[in-house]
Amino acid sequence: MIDLRTLSRRGFLNMSLAGAASTMLPAGLVRAAAPLPAIKEEDAVVGFGHVGPISDEGWTWAHHQGLLAVKAAYPKLKKILEVENIPYSADATRTYRQFVSEGANMIFDTSSNGDFLHQVVKRAPEVAFMECNGHVTMDNLGWYYLAHWYPTYVVGVAAGHLSKSGKLGYVASFPVASVFASTNAFLMGARTVNPNATVQTIVINSWFDPQAATQAGTALIDNGCDFLFGIMDEAGYLQVAEKRGVWAAMWNTDIRRYGPNSYVSSILIDFTKFYVDQVARRLAGTWTPSEQLFAMGAGVDRDKWGEKVPAEVGKAADAVREKIVGGWSPFVGELKDAKGNVRVPAGQKMTELELYNWDWSVEGVTGLNA
Repeated sequence: MIDLRTLSRRGFLNMSLAGAASTMLPAGLVRAAAPLPAIKEEDAVVGFGHVGPISDEGWTWAHHQGLLAVKAAYPKLKKILEVENIPYSADATRTYRQFVSEGANMIFDTSSNGDFLHQVVKRAPEVAFMECNGHVTMDNLGWYYLAHWYPTYVVGVAAGHLSKSGKLGYVASFPVASVFASTNAFLMGARTVNPNATVQTIVINSWFDPQAATQAGTALIDNGCDFLFGIMDEAGYLQVAEKRGVWAAMWNTDIRRYGPNSYVSSILIDFTKFYVDQVARRLAGTWTPSEQLFAMGAGVDRDKWGEKVPAEVGKAADAVREKIVGGWSPFVGELKDAKGNVRVPAGQKMTELELYNWDWSVEGVTGLNA
């Protein structure tokens, strides 16, 4: 079992524009477990549990597209179960138990419910579970997530070129690993252009709260930020950026229509191929638990640049993207935290698990406290 030290993207209270082919982590990180037996397509039941509404045009919408891909690939499935807006509480346990009682053979927890899910996993050894942004594996439980820090770094490079003040704003959900990785990568990319750039973060304690995101975006601009970024599941702060005439980059999907003049790009996610492949393995009797991160260009990427982004800015950022796709990592020390302590020694490259686990802010990021 992997001991991941930080909180998950969606599991705060519990302490890929290309095809979504996922990348296995290094050998030795995948549990050796016997495959679950094969199932006929017409006898199979697959469940999806979501944190938000499928209409959010963000995180949950993207997972729902994966469900639709499964339905198209396997039209003879006996049933596909789907529940939206699952609270991070005992209600999550009840929801997943209900999936099992309805005969689910495979269940996807798209929002990392942690122990609320794991209680069910332990009591249903015949069911295959996959937890998005999970941190635990069992004989019938694996996890998957996105190496979003790479396209975020690319967007940061663009922000460094576009921001006149060097003051970048970030609308955050919770002080969790995905947010630390996102804010850090964003600033590190920007500082390759403007070494004095900073990121001011406002935490709104929600993944989907358009009103709070709008208020946070307004406050950041009032404080001098001329480029907004964040990890929200909706377009609240993009609409603020459009109204106030500043740049903005988004997460999950292409929602430029809410701010066509301000839109720079988005961290695009695509789960479709991954979900179809996982169901195929379950039906074939070859599924075993795995730990997978989607690589840039294979399930997570940057969106095409906004119409107002100068061509030379997109070209400069894409040159960095090509280096990353070719195997180069920008996450190499020396890196200091917000208090000036050296956290990554000079010349040392952060591993994928360290990036996945990131639980501290680099120098220049303010507003986050683990």
